[in-house]
Amino acid sequence: TAAMGKGFASGSAVIAGIALFAAYARVAGLQVINIMNPAVLSGVFLGAMIPVFAAASTMASVGKTALKVVEETRRQYREIPGLLEGREGVKPDPRACVSMATGASIRELIVPVLTALLCPIAAGVLFGTEVLGGMILGTAVMGIFLSLFMSNAGGAWGNAKKYIEAGNFGGKGSDNSRAAAVGDMVGDPFKDTSGPAMNTFIKATAIVALIIAPFLKPGGLLGL
Repeated sequence: TAAMGKGFASGSAVIAGIALFAAYARVAGLQVINIMNPAVLSGVFLGAMIPVFAAASTMASVGKTALKVVEETRRQYREIPGLLEGREGVKPDPRACVSMATGASIRELIVPVLTALLCPIAAGVLFGTEVLGGMILGTAVMGIFLSLFMSNAGGAWGNAKKYIEAGNFGGKGSDNSRAAAVGDMVGDPFKDTSGPAMNTFIKATAIVALIIAPFLKPGGLLGL
């Protein structure tokens, strides 16, 4: 239920995105954004690619960070005497894992954040106001569909694992259980990382476009 709620919560981002889109068109001096214009249509496709790239980037970041935590856990088992055997009084170092995960969560956000900031600026400066308007629209539409899909699919994978481990389809330890565990590994970052991130991503892209709108010209530097 919580995972599905995250997807529908991103609907607020689309509403905000539409409001920001209207504000952008007004500030940029655009009475009409013609979707039949090849430049605008190109902007829509460019905007649709941005959330996909951001989702892939955050998914990969979760995988890299998880691997580092696994390596840190193995290091502690190797270097802390008695930890692997469960000797009384021997404790692990959870701060190392927490510090690693916290640092990685900040570091791995650099690429998605720069994408949300730089793509609208590059599109507006190079291609002009109409292309950037199409980009805002493409980002909002693709972002909400990705958010709904990833949040719901991730929740479904997680529930499938719980359902099988409750004794259905062979129960825990079966081939179905192992397959569901793999699905849950993908489902967790789907519903907890990449899906909810679309909410912020849609708004950030539209806000950046609105901020730079007064400084842009219709054809951009390339004179489209």
